[in-house]
Amino acid sequence: MSEPRPLKAVVLGTSTGGVAALKGLLCALPASFPLPLLIVLHLSPDAEDTLAGLLDHWSPLRVKEADDGELPQPGTVYLAPANYHLQLERDGRISLSTDPPVHFARPSVDVLFETAAAAHGPALAGVILTGAGSDGSLGLSAIQAKGGLAIVQDPEDAICSGMPASALLMATPDHLTTLAALPGLLLSLACPCPPAPLTSDHHD
Repeated sequence: MSEPRPLKAVVLGTSTGGVAALKGLLCALPASFPLPLLIVLHLSPDAEDTLAGLLDHWSPLRVKEADDGELPQPGTVYLAPANYHLQLERDGRISLSTDPPVHFARPSVDVLFETAAAAHGPALAGVILTGAGSDGSLGLSAIQAKGGLAIVQDPEDAICSGMPASALLMATPDHLTTLAALPGLLLSLACPCPPAPLTSDHHD
């Protein structure tokens, strides 16, 4: 049996149906969740920055829009601002970019996933939730190529199956999950318990 891997962060991508999915997920995670979560939700370029405040109100976790140059902290959720790519640098800090859209999207899930994979390698879990299109599929493959974990919402469980179905064509996930089961899965991955020591009977 492989040893539980220590994770440094969770990255997550979603689109259509994503607000409801994020509310369900973040409300079910405890304030003690020991990892940062970095999230790309496809937004209109002129979207108001109210979503982070709403999710922060609903969730035990701290939820905020990501700021350029900040170092992600445990138990905090970082949302990509509208019209900015959310990236992780090699030193683990966040950077924001106005580079051209990828798959017609800025922020792009692929950009977050690929930069986070380069920063954290096997110490990263990537999650694809409900959404239209294929954004995130290449990024999830990049996470797996670096030894990280790939998690995909079951397309039949998703409000919009496009992104999860596309991800399944590009990668064989380590975990195929429902939204309801995802909080427990993330907790088990973030807080892996070491195997119990083997006990033996004492013989005289």
